[in-house]
Amino acid sequence: MPAPENRLKARLNNGETTTGLWLSMANSYTAELAGYIGFDWLMIDAEHAPNDLRTIVEQLQVLRNSPSPVAVRPPTGEVYMIKQLLDMGAQSLLIPMVESGKQAEMLVKAVRYPPRGIRGVGAGSARATSFGTIDNYIATADDQICLMLQIESRAGIAALDAIATTEGVDCVFIGPSDLSADMGYPGDIFAPAVQVAIEDAIKRIRAHGKAAGIYMSDQAYAKRYLELGATMLAIGSDAAVLVSSLKDLKQAYD
Repeated sequence: MPAPENRLKARLNNGETTTGLWLSMANSYTAELAGYIGFDWLMIDAEHAPNDLRTIVEQLQVLRNSPSPVAVRPPTGEVYMIKQLLDMGAQSLLIPMVESGKQAEMLVKAVRYPPRGIRGVGAGSARATSFGTIDNYIATADDQICLMLQIESRAGIAALDAIATTEGVDCVFIGPSDLSADMGYPGDIFAPAVQVAIEDAIKRIRAHGKAAGIYMSDQAYAKRYLELGATMLAIGSDAAVLVSSLKDLKQAYD
């Protein structure tokens, strides 16, 4: 039996437009709730949310039968973290702050078994192999891993072409908040210079035949990015949705 099909990877590689939600509340209960809604994908965030290995695996477990494929963003692109997440059963990873083609090549190797990569061969009794019941996992896993690399700085923008042309990268994802800060506009992702950089990046990513992703909760800007060819659009987070709804509820009775 082969490794499970990665539905998110298939959709991105087919050029389909997808929208998804960030899971930032670090618990399985809200993750399970979001899993019933029908987003194209869900992203467990361990970079800016207090997720650790146990909260991540709990969310992967409750979302196992969700119609929404699940991805994970680790706090950094360390090889040992990637190995742990893959062995836990994550098949789609978004790696933050990628700034060179050389780094992209290393990350591709990190998600592949030898001889194509450097992933440790130790998932025989791990969740990724359904605890050893997927007997053909090692031979088939590489092709079902979706690797998404996040560009969030001027260095990343400068290296975009090298990153996007790296074989094995499925999606290049823009991080507007860090990018705007690095460009000298902290807290202002809508600064004209930042928007010029974002729009140019989306066009270049798509020109290289890769899926282009971005986080954007503003609907007008989100629609603009879709028009430019973005195919992986994060439209909000569970925490932000809850805060907004709670504010609206309170104001209705003020």
